[in-house]
Amino acid sequence: MANKIKTPRTKELEFGGPIGALLLLVVLPGTVLYLLLTCNTDDASVFQVPSPLPQLQSLWNPFALTLLLGWVALQAVLYMLPMGSIVEGITLRDNTRLEYKINAFYAFLVSALLAGVAFMVQLPLSYVYDHFLEFAVASAIISLALSIFLYVKSLAAPESSLAPGGNSGNPLYDFFIGHELNPRVGSFDLKYFCELRPGLIGWSLINLCFLMKDIELRGTASLSMLLVCGFQALYVMDAMWHEEAILTTMDIVHDGFGFMLAFGDLCWVPFTYSLQAYFLVRHPQELSSLAALGIVLLNAIGYIIFRGSNSQKNTFRRNPSDPSVAGLETIPTATGKRLLVSGWWGLVRHPNYLGDLIMALAWSLPCGLGHILPYFYVIYFTFLLVHREARDEHLCLKKYGLAWQEYCRRVPYRIFPYIY
Repeated sequence: MANKIKTPRTKELEFGGPIGALLLLVVLPGTVLYLLLTCNTDDASVFQVPSPLPQLQSLWNPFALTLLLGWVALQAVLYMLPMGSIVEGITLRDNTRLEYKINAFYAFLVSALLAGVAFMVQLPLSYVYDHFLEFAVASAIISLALSIFLYVKSLAAPESSLAPGGNSGNPLYDFFIGHELNPRVGSFDLKYFCELRPGLIGWSLINLCFLMKDIELRGTASLSMLLVCGFQALYVMDAMWHEEAILTTMDIVHDGFGFMLAFGDLCWVPFTYSLQAYFLVRHPQELSSLAALGIVLLNAIGYIIFRGSNSQKNTFRRNPSDPSVAGLETIPTATGKRLLVSGWWGLVRHPNYLGDLIMALAWSLPCGLGHILPYFYVIYFTFLLVHREARDEHLCLKKYGLAWQEYCRRVPYRIFPYIY
């Protein structure tokens, strides 16, 4: 019966439709390479084409590809181990609920333990820094191969399994956006696995390798490097600890799994989110104790807003009668659900995005104010979250109608209080 449910054709195309999707297939990998090449220049200026450009054959490193495949395989094994708990996702269009294994934090701890062993036996972790461009190219190849597999697999998927936003009928667009919503091989959920594990945990490991390179060059790690690595490790650990919260995000609930998410999870996240640490290896920055304290406080403020708002939302979704959220003001909707209109969610419509951006700024400030390159993450993330917020607003208006209009009237600011 479930397979007879059809997913309607996607009418509203994003990113400029098929032409935009084609451009992004080139622009996204090109941006990663451009940023890393620029970071390797003396002036690290994004406004000058890095010279000389490397020969294409110099970017191909079979050993780097093998290491990355081994890393993904390790995370897949940890994902499948009988540890952690099993939870159900949200109800799908066919009234079924998929089961998910919650054990990402254990995978992070095991990965950290293995990284500690590698350090103790003096494995050359700085190799990752020395061949970082080659690792990025290998990651892009893996992402492309996975995306092709996902699209081919989606052609045999039942109608009820297709993504509402990736069923346009245009192969190029659907390949980019993702044709199937929750592609699985047996019980192994490919999108859910890639969302947190290889890329996010890999981001922390990459930062550790940069930290080792910093020590190798200067005898000790700089305060700037320690702050960046510490802040970002906290962020990754928080994501692993609150893994279950990802089951209600737009990526899992609405977006199909295609090149956009596959490349984002496996290449964009680990190779651009680590840009500050990569920058600091070649462009070290002196940081006073007072400046460091201010940056730590800024990151703490961002984290409190980010974690507080996300936890409040997730608690309310699981149990509106929980004492921590039972007293919050809400607006009823025609769907039977209620919208929070007080607490963190009465401050702005997306307080978690506000906290995210404050933390992003704190991660960049240790790199000084002399270069715009380390602030790429803040700039990119601002555009990303504004775009995501607009998508979310559109979906919520369609879903909740007048109740959402009332919520917007009660909470007029989207991300930044009194600004936007």
